[in-house]
Amino acid sequence: MSERYEYQPHRLLRQRVRDIPSGAEGVLMAVITEDVSPNGIPHWVDLAYIRNKSGREFTTAVGNIEPA
Repeated sequence: MSERYEYQPHRLLRQRVRDIPSGAEGVLMAVITEDVSPNGIPHWVDLAYIRNKSGREFTTAVGNIEPA
């Protein structure tokens, strides 16, 4: 893959979710597999992009989310 990211389908897209570690809630806007390697050695992770009430987005690992 030449891109450093790829959008993924998820059953909770556009639904309210909770980030389990922080307790923060918002709407799941996207799940993206991203290459987060700083040194050129590929390291891919699945990140959930969540938009909170103020409109700001934050990320967390997909395994950290649950329906709110």
